[in-house]
Amino acid sequence: MEVITRDFFLFLSKSSILNRLARNWGSSVATGKIIGGKDFESSIPIIRKLNEQGLTVTVDHLGEFVDSREVARERTQECIRAIQLIAQEKLESHVSLKMTSLGLDIDLDLVRENMTGILDTAEQHQVMVTIDMEDEVRCQKTLDLFKEFRQRYEYVSTVLQAYLYRTEQDLEELNPYKPFFRLVKGAYKESPQVAFPDKKDVDENYKKLIKKQLLSGHYTAIATHDDKMIDFTKEIAREHQIGKDRFEFQMLYGMRNKTQLELVKEGYNMRVYLPYGDDWYGYFMRRLAERPANIAFAFKGMTKK
Repeated sequence: MEVITRDFFLFLSKSSILNRLARNWGSSVATGKIIGGKDFESSIPIIRKLNEQGLTVTVDHLGEFVDSREVARERTQECIRAIQLIAQEKLESHVSLKMTSLGLDIDLDLVRENMTGILDTAEQHQVMVTIDMEDEVRCQKTLDLFKEFRQRYEYVSTVLQAYLYRTEQDLEELNPYKPFFRLVKGAYKESPQVAFPDKKDVDENYKKLIKKQLLSGHYTAIATHDDKMIDFTKEIAREHQIGKDRFEFQMLYGMRNKTQLELVKEGYNMRVYLPYGDDWYGYFMRRLAERPANIAFAFKGMTKK
């Protein structure tokens, strides 16, 4: 049943008609509930409120699979502007972005040019930029770019997905770069040739990655709504005397708000993933596909006043 649910939401995420409809009524339904707003400026009050509650943030201007150089450069300038405003407004926030939004499917040199502008600004203002991971066919290119940038920049991190067979090896190979990873289970539909088809295997691999990365001594983000994974992380930290300042939990804006605040009260670092922009529909469907329990969290978040 879980596989059927996952495939259903992934199918919906690719509907151009539903995407178009969502853009038309998205601001009234999604803003302030599962996204920050239509632009970064309108998201600032939400970021500030989250910061006041002891929550840090990472923002993401929604949109991917750009096929125009002009649009890729527009997305680049949007990201640079967000970093500048984070610094100007003294917000506790990182920035997340996708390589496809900067032209990964167009030209690698275009991506390098765009990311260099973003990371130069990030270094200047000391704002972390996380390169989000996309589907498996883009994984190697993304990691190669991360390695390239990590040799020149401090404020760059990336994401590893537990459902891919290759990820444990990727973690080992990236260890010399002293990386800050966000560890996730993964949200794209992949072939059983490249990804674990069964949830229990994904969960076990996720635990393995969490433990390896925590024991490596590199700062780690565990992005999950799963209580079992949260408890596992706490247990590993206690067992190996890993300080709470060496890792953080991450959850989506509008989901598990009470749990987020409870983790803050317990002294854990808790970061909220806050997307903004018109292209929220595909993102939202993939989050529902990731974990059936997210459906209930999302419904509660979108119907609250």
